Amino acid sequence: MSTLKNILSPLKIRSMELSNRVVMPPMGTNLGAKDGTVSDENLAYLARRAQGRPGLIITEITGVHPDGVVGPSQLGAYDDRFIPGLKKMVDVAHRAGSRIALQIHHTGRESLFLLGKGRAMAPSAIPSIVFKGQPREMTPDDIQEVIAAYGAAARRAREAGFDAVEIHGAHGYLITQFLSALTNQRTDAYGGATLKERARFALEVICEVRRQVGADYPVSIRLSAEEFIKGGYLVEDIQTVIPDMVQSGIDIVHASFGTHGSPGGITQAPPEYEGGFNIRLARKIKEVTNVPVIGVGRYTDPAEADAAIARGDADLIAFGRQFLADPDFLIKAQEGRTDNIRQCIACNQGCIEREILGEGNIRCSINPETGQETIYPAIAKKPRSVWVVGSGPAGLVAASEAHRLGHRVTLFEKKKIMGGQIRYAQVPPHKEIYGRWIDWEIGQVEKSGIEIRKDTEVTEELLMKGKPDYVIVATGGEKLVPPIDGIDKPFVCDAWQILDGRVAPGKNVVIVGGALIGMEVADFLSDKGAQVTVVDMLKRSPVLKITSHGYMLHKRMRDKGCRLIFGVEVKTIGDGCVECGMDGELSTIMPVDQVVIAAGMKPVNDLKNVLEKLSIEYALVGDAQSPRRIIEATEEGARAVWEL
Repeated sequence: MSTLKNILSPLKIRSMELSNRVVMPPMGTNLGAKDGTVSDENLAYLARRAQGRPGLIITEITGVHPDGVVGPSQLGAYDDRFIPGLKKMVDVAHRAGSRIALQIHHTGRESLFLLGKGRAMAPSAIPSIVFKGQPREMTPDDIQEVIAAYGAAARRAREAGFDAVEIHGAHGYLITQFLSALTNQRTDAYGGATLKERARFALEVICEVRRQVGADYPVSIRLSAEEFIKGGYLVEDIQTVIPDMVQSGIDIVHASFGTHGSPGGITQAPPEYEGGFNIRLARKIKEVTNVPVIGVGRYTDPAEADAAIARGDADLIAFGRQFLADPDFLIKAQEGRTDNIRQCIACNQGCIEREILGEGNIRCSINPETGQETIYPAIAKKPRSVWVVGSGPAGLVAASEAHRLGHRVTLFEKKKIMGGQIRYAQVPPHKEIYGRWIDWEIGQVEKSGIEIRKDTEVTEELLMKGKPDYVIVATGGEKLVPPIDGIDKPFVCDAWQILDGRVAPGKNVVIVGGALIGMEVADFLSDKGAQVTVVDMLKRSPVLKITSHGYMLHKRMRDKGCRLIFGVEVKTIGDGCVECGMDGELSTIMPVDQVVIAAGMKPVNDLKNVLEKLSIEYALVGDAQSPRRIIEATEEGARAVWEL
């Protein structure tokens, strides 16, 4: 059994006593009620995280001013009417034994909602990098009003029973906008050539918060210790103001990094970044202060966090997305059950991309309970005989959930190995973590005692003999083969043959298809020394650069000299060349010694016809319904069982 003596040691900060050094940091959920009050969904989500026994929970962003919110459903603390709901959040955390801090926040210019209404304000009238819209420059009266609003929100936090308050001064929001020379070009007392001069607004906010909450109440500030943007400030600049912040009333420094304008989604680091990759920033903050410092940076392993505290890099460690993937990870580590921890794969599909793409409230692509706690069933109303056909993400999650709810489950896989398309997805650079996750899912199914029948195809005869009550069809997809002249030439293969090693990489390669499969195969082949050209009919890449992995993928393509040609169709594959065209214009790519088809996938769901013939109830999930991401597969697999 692991001791984790450093991260499990208690810590007292003014009036607040923490049982351990694990912090659940703020993460936006979009679960708030339409008027910004706390919803039942908020409370259920928070309660599930609190069950994991973090020493400190810091709430998601909570607005200090109606003209400082990212949207109407963002939690608010700008009026006393919010206090009753906030008290419920406190009660949820305290019942589980955790301490809880309210994070108070003003968005400044970083709100599409407020920009659209002409209500967004900022230190200077400089357009948002992300949303493009231009805010109005804050007047001196605006500044004083917002400073007072921070203080009033902190007072409400204390009245609601929160153990501490955290001022959000990171990630490109209002306080960062004042600190940064890129967004603060004021010539009055709230501007200046140095960060120390531009820190006046932040310091006055801290002073007002301290005045409102009193001397014994813990106050934290979350800072982007570095902006991670061209021309932005560095940690050495932030070091100059940390002593002033502490003198003004700060008790904890939460050392985050980046802004919404930072390239590569650094604030939601993808798998390209190792756990603890930015702990150096916490260490730099500790060089200039004695107050506790919270370190962050894609932590998933409590042992790594324990080592960081032992080295003196930080005093507490924040685990963000790991609390979404497995709220019980700390308990499992304490009990020596580290193999049972479901580690976050940093895919960002449910926690970040859903918000960016306007797809809804928070989810986790590998933990379907997250964000759905109020509808997450505990036991089946009537246990049934459930067959799950296919052992990719959708099938494995469906089997696990069906077993958890008490159904009699049999899992079928027609191949000798389980894992579905993830067996290919884990091969490209930086995707190994996907393989570790699917092995974990398989391990959970195997340990549960579910009957597993590999190398077995489900047929009409088998169904008539077994007579299941319900069948979940998770048979995945199969590759699309476009009708291209010359596609049968011996140097033409498909993406799956490259990724599983059946076909060796060529030297001059054309990949037909520029979606995620094609781009990741290009990444893989270029790492092997191939000169790669990706061709697609779409006018622009469907792999979005606004996503963290998409940005990193495009950057690697560019750095490695890969050619990306969009808006053209492959007409003919010739000997040593590929002919492309669009709107009557033709061009030739040469030399070419390998063509890789990565034109996408189509569903494999012929079994549904047999099930309908036999009048057996069924559900199509994952790629068997339509090829998409992991998050759709796992959620559909889970819901197919929940809705039984």
